[in-house]
Amino acid sequence: MPSTALPPGPRLPAAAQTLAWVFRPVPFMERAHKTYGDLFTLRLGPSRVVMIADPAAVKQVFQGPPDLLHMGDINGLFRPILGSSGLLLIDGQEHMRQRKLMLPPFHGQRMREYGELMSDAAHREVSSWPQGEPFALLPRMQSITVDVILGAVFGIDQATAEPDRLRALVVELLHRCQSYSTMLPQLRRSLAGRSPWAKLMACVKEVDEALYAEIARRRRAGADGDDVLSLLLQARDEQGNPLSDTELRDELLTLLVAGHETTASALAFAFERLLRHPDKLARLSEELHAGDETYLDAVIKETLRLRPVLPIVARKLKGPFEVGGYELPKSTVLMPSIWLVHRNPDLYPEPEEFRPERFVGVKPDTYGWIPFGGGVRRCLGASFAQFEMRVVLKTVLTRAVLAAAPKPERVVRRSFTFAPERGAEVVLIRRLARERRFQRAPEPVSARK
Repeated sequence: MPSTALPPGPRLPAAAQTLAWVFRPVPFMERAHKTYGDLFTLRLGPSRVVMIADPAAVKQVFQGPPDLLHMGDINGLFRPILGSSGLLLIDGQEHMRQRKLMLPPFHGQRMREYGELMSDAAHREVSSWPQGEPFALLPRMQSITVDVILGAVFGIDQATAEPDRLRALVVELLHRCQSYSTMLPQLRRSLAGRSPWAKLMACVKEVDEALYAEIARRRRAGADGDDVLSLLLQARDEQGNPLSDTELRDELLTLLVAGHETTASALAFAFERLLRHPDKLARLSEELHAGDETYLDAVIKETLRLRPVLPIVARKLKGPFEVGGYELPKSTVLMPSIWLVHRNPDLYPEPEEFRPERFVGVKPDTYGWIPFGGGVRRCLGASFAQFEMRVVLKTVLTRAVLAAAPKPERVVRRSFTFAPERGAEVVLIRRLARERRFQRAPEPVSARK
């Protein structure tokens, strides 16, 4: 018989656990896992949270009935920014309806058509990097991913566009979303418009105006392009109904926010790990030079295993549900921990080691490699993100010889995502001609003035 008690967990007050989760998530998770096992209960804000590190229990969650395990907007964290009708925050039949409408632009030949856009954005960015002095790679990857997402979603060509108000607003919004007020409702105070939360909400309002104006312009002109917005304007569900302006706005904003920060951080982590493992970078360079991308794919998978950008996924129970030997009550939040599952030594011997060879010729375990979640809510942009990582990594390695700055970088939280502590600090040793050449990695260098 399953236990009707919640799994054990820390006895700290809810406020202390919440602060530990926000400011020190990795040691907090790892200590609780070591002390209490693969399922443990946390008190985060008003929620009872059961964190899960066992792949078998993760499978139960991902295969559970969608009408019982909801995403919704747990504790109201995302709704003020992303709205109420985007794919990330809806459940049930409406979720499946919109998922079907959103799927075509992010798969197959349509997705691969964005390859030139991605490569061009990376080439432009590399040409602007300073030489011989340390700089953070994360903001440079963010610049690339902003250009890619604006090009893919709106068809904006950053190589030829005049200074673009939408791009400036998106960049400002993404910057302001890093405020801890996005995670702690207690910080959501206006203070006469001067607080970080008030400035974020003002920015969201400006972005909304720009998005609704663009939607209206496209509807008047006729949507005949191949960018995501044009395709969504043309999309119809099984009853022949289009997406409303509100649904379009919420989906576009979700794509802009989720499709930018996550991929940029994953790219920064990939370079940071490669540059600190010159033997891995040498192998990657040799195989790319030979036209083989097998090891590149393994590098991406290992980066996403060892440095997942999102530490957890979440589902809120709409009724009792059995998982991992526990009968959990309604309103419990289940959090499969991507971070902990990816460090399971039974799946990944020496789990803290960066070892892309794990994935050469090996298909990742469905419930043991979950950087994009799983089940019916698996990230719609998973293929797009991995494709973008392949293109950008390959492009940068043809253009730049980089070395890691000497000081190792911890993993830190940036609002809802994880990132390198100093933004993956690197030094550009030299810039290569725009041709098919790949770098041989030098060892980390001393910081230069």
